[in-house]
Amino acid sequence: MSVGNDVRTGRRYAETLGTDLLLPPETIAVRREARAFAEDVLRPIAHELNCTPERRDGFRHDVFQAIARAGLFATPFAEDVGGRGLQYPTLGTLVVVEELGYYSAGIASAMYDAHAILVGKTLDTAGGALRARFLPRLIRGEFVGSFATSEPQASTDLSARSVHTVAHPVPGGWSVSGLKRWITNAPAADYVVLLCRTGERLSLLFADMHQDGITVGDPDLKMGNHAQLTADVQLAKAFVPEENVIGDPGSGLRTALASLALGRMGIGAVGVALAQRAFDVSADYISRRTVFGKPIGSFQHWQFRFAEHALEIEMARSLYQKAGQIADHGGDTSVLAAMAKIKGSALAVDVARDAIQACGGYGFARQIMGSGETWPLEALYRDAKIGEIYEGANEVQKWIVARRIFGREITG
Repeated sequence: MSVGNDVRTGRRYAETLGTDLLLPPETIAVRREARAFAEDVLRPIAHELNCTPERRDGFRHDVFQAIARAGLFATPFAEDVGGRGLQYPTLGTLVVVEELGYYSAGIASAMYDAHAILVGKTLDTAGGALRARFLPRLIRGEFVGSFATSEPQASTDLSARSVHTVAHPVPGGWSVSGLKRWITNAPAADYVVLLCRTGERLSLLFADMHQDGITVGDPDLKMGNHAQLTADVQLAKAFVPEENVIGDPGSGLRTALASLALGRMGIGAVGVALAQRAFDVSADYISRRTVFGKPIGSFQHWQFRFAEHALEIEMARSLYQKAGQIADHGGDTSVLAAMAKIKGSALAVDVARDAIQACGGYGFARQIMGSGETWPLEALYRDAKIGEIYEGANEVQKWIVARRIFGREITG
């Protein structure tokens, strides 16, 4: 038996403890489709995806193209650019993220959150020629997209005083110089959305990664999310044509934050996926594994812990789904997106930790060499931690919530 590679599918406890019946029928259909894709494509290679260290040629173009062929990149977008034209596109997108993240958080974060949500929704917001020219190609998987806001001294703080990548006007466009760090998909990207200073304000530019003046470093070697390649992007007088300005010059921060709000919902959905996977694997194991002549699950400590985790998973899932639905109705999701990210990412860490404890050595091990079994829990634990850090640290997300409670005059 190989648990990590899921030769046996295992039980989905969410189907016993909760229901999708209150979701729109189109969303239920999208979940069913995304789950079938994940079972067919990601499940057999999950251990490889999640446990292979980063390398420059490590971007899984085969998986990326499979997602495109399955039409999953089309979920967030309107029909005029090749999208599905869903009534609830954000909700559908987040459901896809959860289903992909169940087997690989790195794939969900890199190939869906970064490419489809951050880059795709930014181009969608831009409208005009950029949207018409590039969004259909993004949906078809004809290029890999990257979203570059962070720098060595600017990540959570994306103010104009912290961003040091600068774009100067030149004939026909802009000349960009600076250093971006932690940039997802950078080693494989064809195009990148750049947040940079233009005068006293920030702008977003859409740059060709294959030009002179852009250099990508080796992938970062990280604790987890190995399938999500990140690297430095060095810009030295890289040219961006005037028509590749996203929105109006000086409006970049507002547009970037809007995309990141959607991304935070996605991180919340990935957290739910990680928590659910850890829950399913460990609950199944302790229902069968006996100690002192009875199943581990018969001990009240673990009964109560798993009951608490089941409650928390349902709460976290409801948060991201509510945020997605409100976004689809045009409402303000800044606080709910923050809540969804906080709850989903923190819960993933908690459930993965308890899952490892409940399963003992089988939880701690990546592979049992004597039997050949591979186990996913240690990778789930490693992958979970970054959710509390990136796309706005959870401490900052709590400040966003607090600011809505007390007002800016008190919180700052």
